[in-house]
Amino acid sequence: MSDRITANLPARSFDDTERFYRALGFDTRFRDEGWMILGRGSLELEFFPHPELVAAQSWFSACVRVADVDALFDDWAAIGLPQEGIPRLGMPADEPFGFRMGVVIDPNGSLLRCLSELD
Repeated sequence: MSDRITANLPARSFDDTERFYRALGFDTRFRDEGWMILGRGSLELEFFPHPELVAAQSWFSACVRVADVDALFDDWAAIGLPQEGIPRLGMPADEPFGFRMGVVIDPNGSLLRCLSELD
């Protein structure tokens, strides 16, 4: 195994969080009462229970760095997430800081900034 860091995010409900991420192509790699790990290829997100979390007030986030953010979002757009509300999907756009970035807000209100370097 190579060195790595994985995001630890809250989940109001492991069942709802697992269902949401499964639609995005993640599989369950570990789950018990106090921890859940979901993965899609080399991407991994870890979740801890936080049933009292108010999604609209969440400040949790993670950066997801990928080679091709457009290809990732083409897959994710196919599930029909809205572009407003929670959860939501914001399609990629070029940013002035040298990356192309799209965003996902999951049912817990956590923000995933998905980034690819601009050529």
